[in-house]
Amino acid sequence: MIFLFLRKITQQSSPFPWIQLLRKLRLSTFRRFPTSQAPQFLFPSPILQQFLPKTMTRHLNTYQHPEIRRSVEHFNVLIDGYCRNGEISRAVELLEGMKTEGPAPDIVTYNTLMNGFCKIGDLFTAKKLMGEISLVNLEPNVITYTTLIDAYCKSQCLEDALYMYDEMTVKGLVPDVVTYTCIMNGLCKSGKVEEAKSVFREMEEVGVVPNHVSYATLIDSLFKEGNVAEAFVLQGRMVVRGIGFDVVVYTALMDGLFKAGMANNAEDMFQVLLEESLVPNCVTYSALIDGHCKLGDVNKGELLLQEMEEKHIFPNVIVYSSIVDGYTKKGLLNEAMDVMRKMVQRNIFPNVFVYGTLIDGYFKADQRGIALDLFKEMKSRGLEENNFVIDSFVNNLKRSGRMEEADELFKDMMSRGLLPDRVNYTSMMDGFFKAGKESDAFNIAQEMTEKSSGFDVVAYNVLINGLFKLGKYESESFQTGMRQLGLAPDSATFNTMINAYCKEGNLGNALKLLNEMKSYGLKPNSITCNMLVQRLCAAGEIEKTMDLLNDMLVMGFHPTPTTHKAVLDASSKSRRADVILHMHDQLVGMGVKLDLSTYNTLISTFCRLGMIRRATLVFKDMMGKGILADIITYNALIHGYCISSHLKKAFAVHSQMLTEGVSPNVETYNILLGGLSAAGLIKEAAGLVNQMKERGLVPNATTYDILVSGHGKIGNMKECVKLYCEMITKGFVPKTRTYNVLISCFAKGKKMSQAKELMQEMQVRGIPPNSSTYDILICGWYKLSKQPELNKSLKRSYQAEAKRLFEEMNEKGFIPCENTLACISFTLAKPGKKADAQRILNKLYKKKVK
Repeated sequence: MIFLFLRKITQQSSPFPWIQLLRKLRLSTFRRFPTSQAPQFLFPSPILQQFLPKTMTRHLNTYQHPEIRRSVEHFNVLIDGYCRNGEISRAVELLEGMKTEGPAPDIVTYNTLMNGFCKIGDLFTAKKLMGEISLVNLEPNVITYTTLIDAYCKSQCLEDALYMYDEMTVKGLVPDVVTYTCIMNGLCKSGKVEEAKSVFREMEEVGVVPNHVSYATLIDSLFKEGNVAEAFVLQGRMVVRGIGFDVVVYTALMDGLFKAGMANNAEDMFQVLLEESLVPNCVTYSALIDGHCKLGDVNKGELLLQEMEEKHIFPNVIVYSSIVDGYTKKGLLNEAMDVMRKMVQRNIFPNVFVYGTLIDGYFKADQRGIALDLFKEMKSRGLEENNFVIDSFVNNLKRSGRMEEADELFKDMMSRGLLPDRVNYTSMMDGFFKAGKESDAFNIAQEMTEKSSGFDVVAYNVLINGLFKLGKYESESFQTGMRQLGLAPDSATFNTMINAYCKEGNLGNALKLLNEMKSYGLKPNSITCNMLVQRLCAAGEIEKTMDLLNDMLVMGFHPTPTTHKAVLDASSKSRRADVILHMHDQLVGMGVKLDLSTYNTLISTFCRLGMIRRATLVFKDMMGKGILADIITYNALIHGYCISSHLKKAFAVHSQMLTEGVSPNVETYNILLGGLSAAGLIKEAAGLVNQMKERGLVPNATTYDILVSGHGKIGNMKECVKLYCEMITKGFVPKTRTYNVLISCFAKGKKMSQAKELMQEMQVRGIPPNSSTYDILICGWYKLSKQPELNKSLKRSYQAEAKRLFEEMNEKGFIPCENTLACISFTLAKPGKKADAQRILNKLYKKKVK
């Protein structure tokens, strides 16, 4: 259409229709200006020149004709057009020309140019222009102030915006609905929704009627704050006052409903929008897609994206970033990468948020190489890392305990002018606490208080958790500190303090905090309940546990499978099947769902106690209800039969699970191997290990521990050492009991030097020796020293090693067993050795003998 119009007007010789052309080219809104006059002073834009024919260029240059009179309105139109086209320097040239050659600029001229500078983020020049207004005998009006207020709010300079607002009211200017809405928007974006509501009330009190944008701004923020009820009240007020809903309002409502978890209502709102014959735009679809993706329904998001494209509504980077985020949060990283590739194919280039989401996802999936490659790609595209990307790197380093590198990254970020936000500071503080670097954590906390970021409740919870770990149990002072900072404790605050007291064993204070939590109007959640239940159960307080569960039931909380497991574990200490079943029935009565998970817990509890008959009865009851067993069920039954010395039945269950199509896992084979080892039948393990490998299962550290121990117990030294070497080669670290079996093998073979080397090796690997390790070595050295063919020097050397080990054992607080005591007495209580025997036994009896 525009080109047909241009072709038509170039054929005419009559005066050129300036305003009509500019309207077609969308260089201005032209609402306020007359259309009968032509501009006297015009600099043709290169954008126009490259498309317009020569005849049109001549028309555009008619400003040189002396008969065409000058008009400020037309200059204002052109300044606005240049500002909208991003040619701010040409707009400034026009202003300077007006100052020297006329006509004199008016307040509209200055407002238009100020708005242009605000749009490109140059608030300094915009403010400077405002100062110039009074120098040319003009007065700033409401639009002047509102332009700057809006720009300051969008730049998060809320204090400057409020200062401008105060200045305009002092000058007697009455803010209009746009002014108020801009301030409300700034307050809402700064998290000051209560203050925004006050501004909304003030607007109504002074007689300024809120428009649909005012309502949409406040409704959107109320939804984001979780205040769904109040958002709906405002929506109702709009209806009562006859304020029409446009696409902006519907989009705000849909977005809010999704954030409130009301996806069906959001979909209904979208249908109403369509029924009202309103055309959804990219922002509307963006809210829909983001809402579905955040709820985990990424497929729906993809379908909506397809619908957008079919309607020729072109998606932007925000739409794609929602889908990338949805896939990433579900762990579907390949699909997320495919979406990013699709973006690039359509010339929509990923921004730092898309890259940041993927980098964070790959770090969390322990795929550090891909995360670093993405970071390099991001940098190669000229994108600079933001706070979210930095936080991804910090969290990755934090998880691997590399806080020195995280600290270097943090300092490098600040040296390059990227200011850490509250999330960055909180991650660093949490990392330092977890790494045991308390002084560094406190330094971060101090820096937070000195910076504008300050503490929020999440950061304060991290600080509380760190202090509790240091043994500073001062819940009252923590709560006072929060109040002084204007913060209110949340559920996580109380859960942190309750957990700390539970770990300390101070159940009284933990229960007291539970009551305080209720007084704050906070509802205990499953985390609160499970922490207290587990600690009460561990303390054997079954009655108090049930009282707590009954109280929680009144508050609407129902026991979870975790609660069920904790109570049954505690009940199992009685080793009475009737007590366990009674507790199980009570929990089911409280709302625990009788599903596979619940049955598995009950079966596992009985099997662990060797009550295999009870376990099989529960198993039959479960199958009778049509609930099919899974790998956990079968592993529990196999374990129960193994510890009850019914190996044939254990293997029969293994065969049954194969028949039922349930594939065994590594744990299944480890349980069976453990059963063979306990029965002294480890030589039969080879076939089982081969079967395991044929199924594509890889033996793990536990497998090797069982095999090494099993062969060691039957004296198969060669196979024992072979398996140990294989285990070490594959990077597995043996447990203390495995080392003890190996050391015992060497000691029985009188190879004490090798036994000593093994103990040194286990210490190098960070595996602490236990009392049995020392018992084996002490007895081994003493028995070796009793060989009649040894010379006195070697005997003394062996006995000295035994004494050294005994003293070391004593220093570590280990108590020797009766066999070790007998060995010492038998070796040293001989003529000439009584003094040694007396000295050693005196040391020994300072501690309790096993």
